[in-house]
Amino acid sequence: MTQIPQDLAEARKSIDNLDAALIHLLAERFKITQHVGEIKARLNMPPADPEREAEQVRRFRALAEKSQLDPEFAEKVLTFIVTEVVRHHQQIPRGDKDGAEATPTDA
Repeated sequence: MTQIPQDLAEARKSIDNLDAALIHLLAERFKITQHVGEIKARLNMPPADPEREAEQVRRFRALAEKSQLDPEFAEKVLTFIVTEVVRHHQQIPRGDKDGAEATPTDA
């Protein structure tokens, strides 16, 4: 392989650091949403909360715009996360543990 220019190598290192931070943040978020799912199950609440999800979509889009990130992209990311969270919340009352370690968040 050819020599990578120093500025490219530094940019890639920064990207790798950010990717690691994203993974750690998602892991923390999923631990918290696992707890939320357990609370919902204990209180016999539904796994999904469409009102909360709609509020979060609005919030994500506004944050994205403020950060100069495509709001459509931000919404897609949130939708993916919420779908996973709801799936995990649906498993909790049944006692399913598959994937519970990597559980997502409460929208």
